[in-house]
Amino acid sequence: MLSERMEKALNDQINAEFYSAYLYLAMAAYFESMNLNGFGNWMRVQAQEELTHAMKFYDYVYERGGRVVLAAVDAPPKEWESPLAAFEGAYAHECKVSAMINDLVNIAIEEKDHATNNFLQWFVSEQVEEEASADDVVQKLKLIGDHGNGIFMLDRELGQRVFSAPASGE
Repeated sequence: MLSERMEKALNDQINAEFYSAYLYLAMAAYFESMNLNGFGNWMRVQAQEELTHAMKFYDYVYERGGRVVLAAVDAPPKEWESPLAAFEGAYAHECKVSAMINDLVNIAIEEKDHATNNFLQWFVSEQVEEEASADDVVQKLKLIGDHGNGIFMLDRELGQRVFSAPASGE
């Protein structure tokens, strides 16, 4: 059974994961409005991942006898200065989410909630991947600069990304 503190923190994380999905969909819309459909695809896949994360937390709260309480999701920005600025924002957001996951782990440790600590370890590892993935695109965009050919080539590369749901038990 979840403590009241842990349940509230997990519900806050559910809301944060839904916000992440909104943010990435807003970024997809931004890119697609510029005809950068590969960039948009990358963000759409990212949004799907965030929805999956939210539902993992949702299901876990119920598995542990808790109650999910959904809150309003803030509206994300709708414009960025450039593709680089958007991906720098995505990277910064993933770093923020990593800090939130680490805070959840700290609460689980303080509460001696070993089951939740174990559950959260998947997210700790996932956030390493999430940060690296966003930073990879940031670094490529920095190398490309304003060269249209490079943007075109990266757009094609990012268009190849596909969503793959985590295997059950992950």
